[in-house]
Amino acid sequence: MLPSPSEKEKAVQKMFSSIARFYDLNNSLLSFGLHHRWKRKALKTAELLPGDRVADIGAGTADLSILAAEVVGEKGSVVAVDLNEPMLRIGRKKLASRGSARAVCVLGNAEALPLPGGLFDAALTGFCMRNVSDLDQSLREIHRLLKPGGRIVCLEFSRPQRPLLRKFYDFYSFTLLPKIGTWVSKDRTGVYQYLPDSIRTFPDQAALCRKLEGVGFKGVRYQNLTGGIVAIHTGTKL
Repeated sequence: MLPSPSEKEKAVQKMFSSIARFYDLNNSLLSFGLHHRWKRKALKTAELLPGDRVADIGAGTADLSILAAEVVGEKGSVVAVDLNEPMLRIGRKKLASRGSARAVCVLGNAEALPLPGGLFDAALTGFCMRNVSDLDQSLREIHRLLKPGGRIVCLEFSRPQRPLLRKFYDFYSFTLLPKIGTWVSKDRTGVYQYLPDSIRTFPDQAALCRKLEGVGFKGVRYQNLTGGIVAIHTGTKL
């Protein structure tokens, strides 16, 4: 049984449920298509092998799950976990249309993952850790899922350090993104007011490294992409 959702979880679930059918379109428009490149880079960083077992945490509409399923093949398996049922319905349809027979979608939150521990070769998170209620608990849960030698790959937004790019990024995030996203999603204003704040308050790259180390991951490192707009964090469970 899932624990009672926190106020933040309920708010996030409500907001993202309201834009589920626009989600893939918005991702493409609002990132200028870069989200596909970032997710492919995250998948490459995960160094998956045929036959691996993968958990995609905060899977949304399952883009990372689809990419992972292509790599691990029929001998591997992918479990996509998200707390948002409307998103998962879209993910299930996309996975089915691509013949990803060994990929399944599971309803659950990142603070209490409904999956057995010690079985997964890799855990992927794509733009979701900033939306959880308790980041440390979520990272502990991901650590629990992985078998020894298992890898975490966390793809998240960050804020560029170069002044000019930072100014453009902040203008886009706080001014243009809410207007464009609200228009595309038929006036779902709350989501696009929430998104920039969730990015701004998320730990910076070094702080997230410390959190990953704090729950037991080793060899933690990060790589900035697109001038620091996003970062990929990796670590290994020993």
